[in-house]
Amino acid sequence: MRSNLAKVLHQAGGRPLIEHVIRAAQPLKPAQLLAIVGHQAEQVAAVANRLGAQTVLQQPQRGTGHAMQVARRAIRKSAKLAIVVPGDAPLLRTETLAALIDTHRRGEAVATILTAEIADPAGYGRIVRDSEGRVQAIVEDSKLAPHQRAINEVNSSIYCFTLAKLWPCLAALRPDNAHRELYLTDAISMLRVRNERVLAYIASDANEVLGCNTRAHLADIDRIFRARKAAALMESGVTIYLPETVIVDPEVTVGADTIIDPGVRLLGNTEIGSNCRIGAGSILCDMRVDDDVTIFPNCNLASSHVYTRAQVGPFSRMRPGAEIRQGAHIGNFVEVKNSVVREGAKAMHLTYLGDATVGRDSNIGAGTITCNYDGVVKHHTEIGSGVFIGSDTALVAPVRVGDGAYVAAGSVITENVPPDALGIARGRQSNKPGWARQRRREIAAASKPKSRTKPRRTRAGNGKRRRAKSRR
Repeated sequence: MRSNLAKVLHQAGGRPLIEHVIRAAQPLKPAQLLAIVGHQAEQVAAVANRLGAQTVLQQPQRGTGHAMQVARRAIRKSAKLAIVVPGDAPLLRTETLAALIDTHRRGEAVATILTAEIADPAGYGRIVRDSEGRVQAIVEDSKLAPHQRAINEVNSSIYCFTLAKLWPCLAALRPDNAHRELYLTDAISMLRVRNERVLAYIASDANEVLGCNTRAHLADIDRIFRARKAAALMESGVTIYLPETVIVDPEVTVGADTIIDPGVRLLGNTEIGSNCRIGAGSILCDMRVDDDVTIFPNCNLASSHVYTRAQVGPFSRMRPGAEIRQGAHIGNFVEVKNSVVREGAKAMHLTYLGDATVGRDSNIGAGTITCNYDGVVKHHTEIGSGVFIGSDTALVAPVRVGDGAYVAAGSVITENVPPDALGIARGRQSNKPGWARQRRREIAAASKPKSRTKPRRTRAGNGKRRRAKSRR
């Protein structure tokens, strides 16, 4: 990955790779869920533990066989089966793991391998089967015989083992390879040598076995996750235009008949109701959006709540703690933070509302700001119902504007405005007749170039100079 971050902590589809794997295993309700950690063990363990997995430290890290030996210390003696999954196989589904276990049990196998059939198997270990369809060998790509190169069934490194048969083979593993590591595939080879039954189950979707070894792989896996999520939403009744341009995280929910325009990003635990419109280029993170809401293009909304029939945007920003109540309108280049905009209120242009309450049906003029921070503490601004705030007003908190009051445009309000009053706080205007005309004249005069007059020379003077020259 060419990264300082452990591979399994890289994110695809809105989650770390290892989280996808653990979530795929959880619905099986295993008696134990173990994560074998090594590189950046504390960071990886933090993710695994949060999801209920027990972590076991592998130090040093000497291959997949060694990882299973380390895991044995934590596996209960009563355990009969174990599923082994690499931490970088995020596309794996619970249904596939369940089918792998079922194949193992029904076939009375000691080991069952999840495999996939892919068009270009280059680089993968191939599954060689015997005449009865059982696994005869796993042959690495570099060791394939010419007649085996046509095989397109590949090993996924996902296994189900009968532990009583696996433990003796693990104990017999030797690091007879260039990396001096212990490989789990060598244990499977030992099982075959001992004439034990090894089966394979082919995944219905070959993408499920994809590992993640490069940034390009990460991008491919993320694209598949996004496509899966978009397909599921559209199946549930959501319209998505150009779904290949839309990013939706796994926990996001969207109601029927909502329309999602191109370039939208729905992140975190966002919940969107029915009959909404999410405009192109908008980003919503951890948002709650009720039914019949319109989000116009290019909005950036986070950790806030937009109530039914409200409108937001275009180019609006909502920071954590904003509440836009039923039928309220938040317009162009308006920012709202930790504030409540009540039913029917409007702030349509170039406004900042921070730590404020805006009452029902109030109108906030363009360029209005709440001056909520005094350099030490944040203060609250309260605007009552039916209030009209003129353009370019600064409300210096803490301050209250009463119900039905007006505030004149261009005012700096530092004191409470009583209900139904007009608040004015600006310099008195004075007009000076003719001032502009006189000013233009002065500018014009100052811009004219000054004339330079040269002294005239007389003939007598010229003659004297000529005579003086001749005498020299």
